[in-house]
Amino acid sequence: MTEKAKAPKRAKKTNILVRLLTFGATGALLLGALVLVVYRDQFNLDALKRQIAYHNMQTSDTGEAAPFTHAGGSRLDLSYLERGVVTSSTTGAHYYGLDGESLAEEVLSMDNPILESSRTTGVVYDVGGSSLFAFRGSEEVFSLSLSGSGDLLSARPNDSGWVAVTAQRSGYKGAVTVYNHHGHEVIQISLSTTFAVDAAVSPDCKTVAVVTIGQEGGRFFSRLLLYPVNQKEPSAQIDLGSLTVLDLDYEDDLIWVLGEDRLLMVSTGDNSVQSYTFSPSYLKGCSLGGEGFALLLTGHYRSGGATQATVIHGAGQSARSIELTGQVLDYAAAGSYCALLSGSRLIIYNQELAQYAVLEEPQGAQYLDLAPNGSALLANDQQAWLYIPQ
Repeated sequence: MTEKAKAPKRAKKTNILVRLLTFGATGALLLGALVLVVYRDQFNLDALKRQIAYHNMQTSDTGEAAPFTHAGGSRLDLSYLERGVVTSSTTGAHYYGLDGESLAEEVLSMDNPILESSRTTGVVYDVGGSSLFAFRGSEEVFSLSLSGSGDLLSARPNDSGWVAVTAQRSGYKGAVTVYNHHGHEVIQISLSTTFAVDAAVSPDCKTVAVVTIGQEGGRFFSRLLLYPVNQKEPSAQIDLGSLTVLDLDYEDDLIWVLGEDRLLMVSTGDNSVQSYTFSPSYLKGCSLGGEGFALLLTGHYRSGGATQATVIHGAGQSARSIELTGQVLDYAAAGSYCALLSGSRLIIYNQELAQYAVLEEPQGAQYLDLAPNGSALLANDQQAWLYIPQ
């Protein structure tokens, strides 16, 4: 009986010790969180991410890594992925490691090459053609070749590697096919009364947003249809008016729809639509790659370059602008950053358009893409390299 009576006491002491250790660990976490808050201006989490991501990469005093040679070609475009760099041109598609190692390529003639990318996946296709190639990780993960008289109109990957492909197919005015990260077909949506012109898969891979164009009484209109990927009927239809859709992006709780004179923000919760109108200014460029914001470039005149850069936040539709004085060669947005490239400098901004990093004289770079951690991918017609803010 005596020994049995002592057992609960030992157990109680053990529980107290566990609780003390738990409180100690919790206190350490709270202290760490407090340190991050107090010293957030000195301690940059993205700087730590860059150190981890590029720990084996040597950079110059300016933060630029050694350049590597790419395949080039006319109508060149390029994108930064987690594991490499994808380029597209009229001569095909190429995939490189961040050190320039050739990982995969598709050499073929493309009349209208387009490169669309997410954080993980780059998709190269020929508008009006039938060939599509998807790259992720360290390889080409799948390719498509439309049979018959199919013509590709759009192909958009999400971060999970799913791709929504919009095409014209015989017998239909429009067709959207969703492929999973292995390239296997999940659903095909075929429309006979309206034209499908674009589509994007939700981040959770449960819904595909389809942009359609129709006509009623001699008037053209656009709609956004939301399809669960396990059914052939839309769960929601959102009227977009007479908008001509130029770009599309699907975030967790917001769908961005770019038109010629406005940017629409569609809530996926209640399907409400907010509009940011930039008329009478003229659209010169737009990047929807930022997290929760869009970067718009506008100009005062139909001809000529951009004279203003604006960041629009989806939450609350707040906007902030800066005036531009020089020619913008390229622009990009990713993560919490956006960037503008001119002939004399690269400026990386945060999402409030405050300067985050500046690179003077970026070695004749003409092309730009951003990593979510704030690094920049720069390129000219022959070489590409990383700029890693210090």
